[in-house]
Amino acid sequence: MREPDPDAGASALDPTDPYRREAQTFPVLGPDLVARVAAYGTEATIPAGAFLYRRGDRAADFVLVLDGAVETFDEGPNGERHVLTTHQAGQFVGETNFLNGRESLVSSQACADTRLIRMPRGEFRRMIAAEPDIAEIVMRAFILRRVGFIRHGHGGVTLLGSSHCAETLRLQRFLTRNGYPLRVVATDRDPEAAGLLQRYALDVHRLPAVIAPGGVVLSNPTTWALADRLGLTEPIDAATVFDLAVVGAGPAGLAAAVYAASEGLSTIVIEQEAPGGQAGTSSKIENYLGFPTGISGQALAGRAQVQAQKFGARLAISRAASGLHCDARPYRIALEDGGSVRARALVVATGARYRKLDLDNYDRFEGQGIYYAATGMEARLCEHQEVVVVGGGNSAGQAAMFLSGTASHVHILVRGPGLAATMSDYLVRRITTSNRVTVHPFTEVTGLDGDAFLRTVTWRDGRTGLAAARGIGALFVMIGAAPNTEWLSGCLQLDANGFVLTGVDAGGRALPSPFATTTPGIYAVGDVRSGSVKRVASGVGEGSVVVQTIHRFLHPALS
Repeated sequence: MREPDPDAGASALDPTDPYRREAQTFPVLGPDLVARVAAYGTEATIPAGAFLYRRGDRAADFVLVLDGAVETFDEGPNGERHVLTTHQAGQFVGETNFLNGRESLVSSQACADTRLIRMPRGEFRRMIAAEPDIAEIVMRAFILRRVGFIRHGHGGVTLLGSSHCAETLRLQRFLTRNGYPLRVVATDRDPEAAGLLQRYALDVHRLPAVIAPGGVVLSNPTTWALADRLGLTEPIDAATVFDLAVVGAGPAGLAAAVYAASEGLSTIVIEQEAPGGQAGTSSKIENYLGFPTGISGQALAGRAQVQAQKFGARLAISRAASGLHCDARPYRIALEDGGSVRARALVVATGARYRKLDLDNYDRFEGQGIYYAATGMEARLCEHQEVVVVGGGNSAGQAAMFLSGTASHVHILVRGPGLAATMSDYLVRRITTSNRVTVHPFTEVTGLDGDAFLRTVTWRDGRTGLAAARGIGALFVMIGAAPNTEWLSGCLQLDANGFVLTGVDAGGRALPSPFATTTPGIYAVGDVRSGSVKRVASGVGEGSVVVQTIHRFLHPALS
């Protein structure tokens, strides 16, 4: 059962809070389900005070309580215990980190002599595959528990820094997109900040800082260092040869991982920052099949990540591919941290990076007024202010409509005559009927100015030549992207724009798959592929379909 939380406040009455959905978040299994679970594990009795696992442990066993009680708790900055829940008979312990090799965020300890079922990871995966009704209960509970952690900051870290600082936003974005609980204390807004600065002897030159449990302070860490310190990365044995390595965890890469792992291929996904790719930064995707009310890119990516891990795929987060060695098999992918991954087949799903405007001061204001995504984090920064969105594609339209809910006004700047040729009709109609959004055709940004942050944006109407300078501190640039293919080291043929050519060999003859490259066993899907349709649904489709071809390549005798 849930312990009362005296600090929960109004959230105690909020029906959307996962902690209030006890039947789903902390379900009690009936006798029949308990018996079926027990068949996959081993019964044991542990004394009061014994730990099932502690914060920082990896690869804990799945545990079902038969008799007794187990507390799951996190610890405050002074080591004080905050009990999140007490598991009774018929309840199981754990959350989404059980599905991977990441460090546990909380601790679990028997608070009475307790009889339980222990299940190692391999047996847990066997149960999940063989018992779909049990799998549904467990997976839903794991996901809701992690959502509860994120919502309440349980098991997380404190991020201390200026709310408009590019480095603060970088760290906040990295943790948020990786589903890691955090509490943000803004030095320019929150009264609590002064006390934390004094307590940890921090000055402005050491900010932003991440304060981890135990009083550990990381001063403006790189994403690599932060991921390693928080246990977000999984150790990779250099001697392991995977059936399939997927480079890039956008929709296409995650789809390939889900289908490959579900069909028995040992699969690893290598991702530079966080699951979701560019789609992961979308505030709401409304034209994706099966979600009539829309879904945020982060939510879609989070579900796909859990789904891939459910089937056994491994995710190497904060590990960018820096090179590809394709002169021998298995192929070897070099990583920027000096490590490497070997695999018999490879899916290139690295997508594309954001294009920038060619303007003076542009680099100076990146992250400090210039943004490439419109999520809740950015929306809060420009609340009640005018903002500019540059671009005429769906991502620009989605961003404009999302920002119009908090900004005083949104200006969309496009170089062409309007939006109809480049944006879905449902978005065009929504934008043209909104009194909070103005479209400026034949218009481009010509100047940026400010101090530490962007303060003024100047644009010019190409028809009249008239320029306008407005007091604007938020510029959202959504003008397309360039492919992330530099790491391929000349192993694959690229088109004139750097996208990977697929479907034909060097002589122009058709290959067995439209996703096959000129190098056997290497495939490209999603935005990085030349000629692909730049849509989330298209990327998911390509990632799922390519797995059949990979099977034929790895097991030709069975095809």
